Amino acid sequence: MRIGITCYPSHGGSGVVATELGKHLAHWGHEVAFISYSAPLRLGNIPERVTFHEVEAVEYPLLKNYPYTLALASKMIAVARMKALQVLHVHYAIPFAPAALLAKYAAPELDLRVVTTLHGTDITLVGNDPTFKPITKWAIEQSDAVTAVSHFLREQAREEFEIGREMDVIYNFIDPERHDRPCPGCIQPRSSPDEMTLMHISNFRPVKRVEDVVRVFAKVRKRMPARLIMVGDGPTACTALQVALSLGVADSVQFTGVVEEIEPVLQQADLLLLPSQTESFGLVALEAMASGIPVVASDVGGLPEVVAHGETGYLAPVGDVERMGDYAIQLLSDHELHHRFAHAARQRASEFFSYQQIVREYEQVYARLLKAPTPEALPHFEGG
Repeated sequence: MRIGITCYPSHGGSGVVATELGKHLAHWGHEVAFISYSAPLRLGNIPERVTFHEVEAVEYPLLKNYPYTLALASKMIAVARMKALQVLHVHYAIPFAPAALLAKYAAPELDLRVVTTLHGTDITLVGNDPTFKPITKWAIEQSDAVTAVSHFLREQAREEFEIGREMDVIYNFIDPERHDRPCPGCIQPRSSPDEMTLMHISNFRPVKRVEDVVRVFAKVRKRMPARLIMVGDGPTACTALQVALSLGVADSVQFTGVVEEIEPVLQQADLLLLPSQTESFGLVALEAMASGIPVVASDVGGLPEVVAHGETGYLAPVGDVERMGDYAIQLLSDHELHHRFAHAARQRASEFFSYQQIVREYEQVYARLLKAPTPEALPHFEGG
């Protein structure tokens, strides 16, 4: 099959999943064309059967703002003609789904199918804004297929937009082999062998509640030698530092900034903290589990579908720093318990969220739309 993929090329979860999906599809013999304003962060050296097509920004004096949606739709048509694409798979409803539908309707001779994957804030924040809500609802209803990354997100989309159509739940995924690559030089070594490493990874938006991360860490720090590694960057990074200074733990907090590959960094962690206000899925929690890292997180959104409470980590109400701190101390102070959770976390990630299962589910969606052979009948290439 020949698939065009559009996503945000930054380090957010939707871009990571879309890029890895395209690479796996190409590895299995499909032709994949990425269409975006810059190359996705994880694309790196472009693999065989993958191409990247940049949407050029052109300014016109009469236009106050650059019409990216129109430029993207035009580029989609051009690439679809060039590569004989069959499917346009967009990751994030706004503005990608309307652009793909515009391309479909503007070039009916191409007979394109549009697949829209909902990732979270495209529904809960951007798409739900009164400015975009009508067009988001229209784009979801008009797409040939819609997928959501969790049952929570699917139900939220149905409720918020009064959607009655069928939507497939296809979870985010990991490649277990990527989580076995140590990276001793990625972060500073521990100051002592018994120092515990807690980690938080995000884009540091308010919804991530980074101040709670620091408060949980401060509670742990009172009980045992520990450090906190903050991976990523964003608007609330300064807030985290200010809270750390006020609690007297700033000397034990390290900010790494954005890293391209988090799997090697996760190898250095003993526990992941994710006390978010909401998470439509919680990809970083899954990536931590795949590395054998237990998770302490909020019991909101799609996180209960990822983290098995009492088995691979612990879940607590949003803002309950005391309970999260107690859970963290319990895991970090009991070696046998930590080992059991770590083993269960890795096993759950591999058993339920491996790309070998999840990418096949996307293949089945494409095949259904194209009335093509089922994925089981498609040749899978080992090379590439």
